[in-house]
Amino acid sequence: MLDILVLYYSQHGATRELARLIARGVDGVPGCQARLRTVPKVSAVCEAVEPAIPDGGAPYVERQDLVDCAGLALGSPTRFGNMASAMKYFLDGTSGEWMQGALAGKPACVFTSTSSLHGGQEATLLTMMVPLLHHGMVIAGLPYSEAALLATQTGGTPYGVSHLAGPQSDRPISEHEKALAVAQGKRLAELAVKLAQK
Repeated sequence: MLDILVLYYSQHGATRELARLIARGVDGVPGCQARLRTVPKVSAVCEAVEPAIPDGGAPYVERQDLVDCAGLALGSPTRFGNMASAMKYFLDGTSGEWMQGALAGKPACVFTSTSSLHGGQEATLLTMMVPLLHHGMVIAGLPYSEAALLATQTGGTPYGVSHLAGPQSDRPISEHEKALAVAQGKRLAELAVKLAQK
């Protein structure tokens, strides 16, 4: 079985739900299984620490998850057109894996959630790709052959699935967004299978 790492940070739950939908797409591809993981919050208070195990949701990611994965789906809410600091903090600590080439040649995709329609969905997805390109990953977009991408009125881009959560972060994930998330997971897993056969 090929492990596809679905790594996310979520504050209000929307990015976590997208991660679960992407995992469903991954799990639908024979020979692949999703490994859901998250990252802890970053605190400005030096004494603040997160529990060793999160209260809910996926376990915290470990460096070995990066080494073991055959592909990576990376998700974060949008913060001023960029990924959240918790995800950036984790990625900034992966120089050891970069030096080993642990992710080089593996497929990757990105996903996000924003509170406003023009809140930087595409900018966030593009900036999330940059560290993955430095790791030598093969970036997989979301093609317009996915019908929901042409029909969506909320989230979804050719750079990766996105979700419009609304000002209170309480809007449910739309049917189009759900379809795109599952399709993105399936596409990532299928690419991982093809790359593993070489």
